[in-house]
Amino acid sequence: MTTRTRLIHSLHNAVEFSYAGQRLFRYVYEPDMPAMESPKPYFHPLCTLAGNELTIYRPHDHVWHKGLQMTCAHLSGQNFWGGPTYVNGQGYVQLNNNGRIQHERWRELHIENDQVDLREQLRWITASGETWIKEQRRICVSEINPAGGYWCLDFEFRLENVRNAPLVFGSPTTQGRPMAGYGGLFWRGPRAFTGGQLLAAGGLEGPQIMGRRAPWLAYIGMHDGSADYSTLVFIDQPGNVSYPNKWFVRNDPFAAVSFAFSFDEEYVLAPGDDLALAYRIVIADGAWGREQIEAFVAR
Repeated sequence: MTTRTRLIHSLHNAVEFSYAGQRLFRYVYEPDMPAMESPKPYFHPLCTLAGNELTIYRPHDHVWHKGLQMTCAHLSGQNFWGGPTYVNGQGYVQLNNNGRIQHERWRELHIENDQVDLREQLRWITASGETWIKEQRRICVSEINPAGGYWCLDFEFRLENVRNAPLVFGSPTTQGRPMAGYGGLFWRGPRAFTGGQLLAAGGLEGPQIMGRRAPWLAYIGMHDGSADYSTLVFIDQPGNVSYPNKWFVRNDPFAAVSFAFSFDEEYVLAPGDDLALAYRIVIADGAWGREQIEAFVAR
């Protein structure tokens, strides 16, 4: 471990990573929350190098939103998102179908030369206690650039269907609600980011990005207190299903972005098959413009 980086593991609770005395994230892998909120690991807080916080925890409008987390609203009738389920013709209904994503063990916790490599084993368990998915998750801090004012958080997910039937990944949109295709890796931003600037590849900008395909999306917001700007760049990877990603994104009434690989088309995973997904999130101080983002992604 270098003198600039520090990884603290609180057993059966969380992993916390800091750089030069500034906490960059806290990853709670064994959360304590009601079953209705579909318990699962989450990142909160997630911070910039300057110390500005980029997540919110249990907002009163959607208490199951917790920072940054991997989730799914519609999975073969089960809800791993939390809260009520969208039912076509009825709206949102609280059903007895809230599953959970449960940490099993750490396969590796490694830190070296300002880089972090965390490898985790998890299970997706239904409301009735059946394991449907065995997951291998990798979380990496792949780059910290103080001069550039940014750091990178990388994810790899491998989801194996261990159910004796196909698993169907969907969203409220696949169930009939227009422009509500949320699911997958999901970020909920702080209240101050409401109304923030949205940019995406191909000249896209603003709320019109909702449901559009693009290999990257950027959310730029301003913080209360410090009045600093920060930028998050969400980058899809060419090997993913449905690449380039069809985005779920909102800047009103709250800030949210989802790598929604099943936005408006269901994805079917056969028994015994794996679904592999990889993403990068760039967490930057300041307001990055389109040219700067394009240059970074082109690297």
